[in-house]
Amino acid sequence: MNNKLAGWDDTIVALATSPGVSAIGVVRISGRDAFSIVNQLFPSKNILIQPTHTILVGMLKDENELIDEVVLSIFKGPKSYTGEDTIEISGHGSPFVQEQIIHACIKNGARMAKPGEFTQRAFLNNKLDLTQAESVADLIASNTKASQKAALHNIRGGFSNALKDMREQLIQFASLIELELDFATEDVEFADRTKFYSLIESVQIASRQLIDSFQLGNVIKNGVSVAIIGKPNAGKSTLLNCLLNEERAIVSEIAGTTRDTIEEMININGIVFRLIDTAGIRTNSKDVIENIGIEKSLHKMKTADLVLYIFDANTETKEEIAEQTKVFEQHQVKYLLVSNKLDLIKNLIGDMEEAPVIKISAKKQEGIDELRNKIYQITVVDSVNTDQTIVTNARHLQSLQQILQSVLNIKAGLDEKIPGDLLSIEIRTCLFHLGEITGEVTSEDKLDYIFSKFCIGK
Repeated sequence: MNNKLAGWDDTIVALATSPGVSAIGVVRISGRDAFSIVNQLFPSKNILIQPTHTILVGMLKDENELIDEVVLSIFKGPKSYTGEDTIEISGHGSPFVQEQIIHACIKNGARMAKPGEFTQRAFLNNKLDLTQAESVADLIASNTKASQKAALHNIRGGFSNALKDMREQLIQFASLIELELDFATEDVEFADRTKFYSLIESVQIASRQLIDSFQLGNVIKNGVSVAIIGKPNAGKSTLLNCLLNEERAIVSEIAGTTRDTIEEMININGIVFRLIDTAGIRTNSKDVIENIGIEKSLHKMKTADLVLYIFDANTETKEEIAEQTKVFEQHQVKYLLVSNKLDLIKNLIGDMEEAPVIKISAKKQEGIDELRNKIYQITVVDSVNTDQTIVTNARHLQSLQQILQSVLNIKAGLDEKIPGDLLSIEIRTCLFHLGEITGEVTSEDKLDYIFSKFCIGK
């Protein structure tokens, strides 16, 4: 890919900071005419003769009309984020002022940037590969320390470097095997099959490790959904309030108080958990609204990453709980039993045969720290070490699975001593899928789709 594609040599402009009132707003402009456009708006100094990485202060004008007093940060290509001539205009954070600045740039020859277009140009100008570019969006969207570190690791090339070594060695062997085809009548081997077999095994191990890391990566990026399920008055809403440390859900002694689901987020050890308080599950309600809430509860139960089944330790029997766990197992739901109302305990239920029970008093906030730790242990299957490469992108996962399949096919081909031309085809397939991840093999339509999910101005 390169920036000679149609429409990639013009000049784009957009607000780079969040829209709305703020102390400062930054408008970014990038492209071949960025300097000449801003030079028409900035009479204080001639931007065209300024060295790169210069900061200028002065008034910005549209013809004779004063717009704002601004700070210009000048970056000459290729030493800029996009690889093109780029200027960042830092002005006062009035939405009206920001709109005036953008309008003046457009009037003088720029066009409004599409979502992610600045980063897309950075990719097209070889400032970033596609995995690094996607990690920029992940960093912007990060809301925990773990997601931030995972994104930064990949922006610095952690994932790219893991793939680069695989790709270079495979290209080398592919070239040697294809060279053998030119000497097919002489029965020579330029590619050492023993070394190649060893390489294929290492690629197989590396790709499988990356695939396996996606389960943790998905948790880091998207969080874990936890549905709080139970009968009416079991203490679901009180537990939600306890875990959040705030009065978020209405609590009362009236059965069926919660009619709809309530969703809130908490951070446990750097992972986001989406807690879903649901309507109490019972079969004999004649209330139409409550029954709709119960249907929603059952749906949340089936789609959650973890179900907390909370029950009143004084009223619910082991037989009733066992019946409920059968439902979870029938739907292949991961669950944790939570025995509530320890402060009123009369009939202490120990560990069930089916699963351990966490004993709490939501009202007295007893056992809540143990519950938080247990939730984390059950759902986060590995330690969150974001200094290692963790796959967080479903697109990458799909390509890695195809790489692994190609590697297994190559391995089988080596075992069966298939001809070099057939082996070469499978190696090229593997290289194709590696290139799909980093962007060395892609299409303009696919790029547009990937970058359309970015925010405008980045």
